[in-house]
Amino acid sequence: MLEISSFLGISIYMFFDNLNTPHFHALYKGVEGLFFIPLVKYERGKLPPGIVGLVKEWAELHKKELLENWSILKTTGSCQRIEPLV
Repeated sequence: MLEISSFLGISIYMFFDNLNTPHFHALYKGVEGLFFIPLVKYERGKLPPGIVGLVKEWAELHKKELLENWSILKTTGSCQRIEPLV
């Protein structure tokens, strides 16, 4: 997994796996959540509601970069860093 951002104890990762739908993972205190983009939908996981809200806020602000990273990841296997939520 490639870390693309981190803020407030939350790490955001992206990797290309068996899901063809653009998505990213958020990790907070050992708990993981899966988010689909571009709708920024929390798909599954056990993240606390407040953390889900912060991740969704960040993802809405950086939707374009997330989709660009997904495209780059599929072709090159790498990602670019995205600014944290401040």
